[in-house]
Amino acid sequence: MESVSQNKPRIIQLPKICDPRGNLTFVQDMEQVPFEISRVYWTYDVPAGEFRGGHSHRTAEEVVVASGGSFNVNLFDGEEWVTYTLNRPYQGLYIPSGYWRTLDNFASGSVCLVMTSTKYDEADYVRDFDEFKRIVSERRNGGV
Repeated sequence: MESVSQNKPRIIQLPKICDPRGNLTFVQDMEQVPFEISRVYWTYDVPAGEFRGGHSHRTAEEVVVASGGSFNVNLFDGEEWVTYTLNRPYQGLYIPSGYWRTLDNFASGSVCLVMTSTKYDEADYVRDFDEFKRIVSERRNGGV
């Protein structure tokens, strides 16, 4: 996993083309996100009180956008939790590899759009929180 101290989560402002007929936001050719996009997926119809995520990635980087509605993205680097509220379709949250994430507090009708640097690979996921904490500890102590 990448060192989280070198590559931190951050809000990315995406282009917003304003028009009286409706606004438009786009992403193209690595101009807006810091990686080549290999996969895009979205979640929607998340029932009230439910959460998504609950994992980390070994190598994948992501940009998460609330393309509709709002929700929270909670990130943990092994020491500290930080919560980002996403509610603007022209802002994305960049998440480097090595962060545990959960998504919650979905407003009705929310759509969570995710752009990732890798194709789906189950081996890239760390789904056990204790394993994640062990990996982070080993990385910080010069191991992994």
